[in-house]
Amino acid sequence: MTTVVRERATLEALDESTRALVRLSGLIAAGDEQEVRAELTQALDRIPTQWIEELILQSYLFCGFPRSLNAMREWRRLTGTNERAPVDESGPEEWRRRGEATCRMVYGAMYERLRVNIRALHPELDEWMIVEGYGKVLSRPELDLARRELCIVAACAASEQDRQLHSHLHGAINVGVTPETLSAAIEALVGIVGDKGLSSARMLWRRVQSQLSPSRA
Repeated sequence: MTTVVRERATLEALDESTRALVRLSGLIAAGDEQEVRAELTQALDRIPTQWIEELILQSYLFCGFPRSLNAMREWRRLTGTNERAPVDESGPEEWRRRGEATCRMVYGAMYERLRVNIRALHPELDEWMIVEGYGKVLSRPELDLARRELCIVAACAASEQDRQLHSHLHGAINVGVTPETLSAAIEALVGIVGDKGLSSARMLWRRVQSQLSPSRA
């Protein structure tokens, strides 16, 4: 089977649909069911349906199955059938190839160090991260990697997971999100993320910006 290669997608502005998607990601990670239901209702007219499906699917990686299941349950109440939902039947070896390529795009020069560090924690975590996380889920073509990374940033900020937030701020830049777009995405979380989480996200983003090369800052 042919390996899918993710192209670097440059995201130069935070369009209204992407802004709404980012806010929805934050709410799935930290909001209650009533808040998620209300945001999904508004999202119907703001965000492509396929983007919402992919966001909910990937959310289990960052906020667990319970929140993802609850979000999908609310989404199905609004949209009904799932009979046209795409199912990837490629298999573990293909997911591994895709996962290694996608993870390398996200982490750039830090990729090899990441793999060593995760294997040191537990070899199975490294395997699951690559095959399940980056291969089976984040390499799905129905949502581009730049928007996926912005949604991960939102989920990490909302759940106050600063270590992962720092990594994915770098990751968003690595996959083609411009600094201006990333700044706008963080500010889009006002009212979604608590004061502590938002303050931390802004601080970490300033730190990442200070580390960017002049050509990318």
